[in-house]
Amino acid sequence: MKNIKENILILHDIRSVTNVGAMFRTADAAGIAKIYLTGYTPTPLDRFGKIRRDLAKSALGAEEFVPWEFKKNVLSLIINLKTSGFQIIAVEQDTKAVDYKKIKLREKNAFIMGAEVEGIPKNILKKCDIIAEIPMRGKKESLNVSVACGIILFQKIVI
Repeated sequence: MKNIKENILILHDIRSVTNVGAMFRTADAAGIAKIYLTGYTPTPLDRFGKIRRDLAKSALGAEEFVPWEFKKNVLSLIINLKTSGFQIIAVEQDTKAVDYKKIKLREKNAFIMGAEVEGIPKNILKKCDIIAEIPMRGKKESLNVSVACGIILFQKIVI
């Protein structure tokens, strides 16, 4: 693994419980220190504090190993993370985006994955240090968010 001190993942406004569970598994495999679930992203526990079996099914137990925290306001979280020395990296298609293979990680990095259809809103992108894009060569304009998460984490952290 690359010599990086701390990497975290922010899942913002992800609707699909299956995608969230898959990203927990990927985060565990990539050595992510913590996941922040923001906006309306489902958490491993429902509003009554009970285990979400649908999330646990796709996470296969990773939700028990990867520390996680729910934060309603992603902008406040970003400000706090920047104050703590994190580089904020949005994974999104944008005119200001750079090829994900060209980004340089720092000791502390926070990767933001956004909503399946709408992506990461512009007001959040403006607060990020880097917007990283995965080039698309086919006819479809985007990847599934959990697939994109796996590509980014393994290319930038593990390999």
